[in-house]
Amino acid sequence: MIGIRAHTADDDSAVWQVNKTAFPTPAEAGLVERLRAEAEPVISLVAEDDSGLVGHILFSPVCLAADSGFPAMGLAPMAVLPDRQRRDIGGAMLRAGLDACRGLGCKAVFVLGHPDYYPRFGFVAASRYGIESRFEVPDEAFMVLELEPGALEGLAGKMHYHPAFDAL
Repeated sequence: MIGIRAHTADDDSAVWQVNKTAFPTPAEAGLVERLRAEAEPVISLVAEDDSGLVGHILFSPVCLAADSGFPAMGLAPMAVLPDRQRRDIGGAMLRAGLDACRGLGCKAVFVLGHPDYYPRFGFVAASRYGIESRFEVPDEAFMVLELEPGALEGLAGKMHYHPAFDAL
């Protein structure tokens, strides 16, 4: 049975290991540490079972050039141990994280991710709203989910992740 809960300081080394194992380099693990230290608010959740931590997801504030006060979050990174993938652990963390974002009053969540995965949770190309990433990425990989219907109307422009992403 998988449980999803808030990341605590006691989880730091296990979260580092999950991110280091799930990605080709430790860059994402370092990003998690920087975001937890520098960004506010941050939603950092872990997935665990009887064997320990098997997944981690993090949401941090993003800025829309059109409206720097618009309450939105960016999802990154999300990691599940390779031998535990394809068991809806990522989906469970994502659903819990989106609920937590709603609880903070966020109106949208952005993700740069796999275009076959995130649309099943309601994400669509951000270009549909005239919003682009400041990074050069394929249009279909930069997505957004409105947590409040109609919230993105009239907010075209570039979306900026927290400066900690510049170190990737």
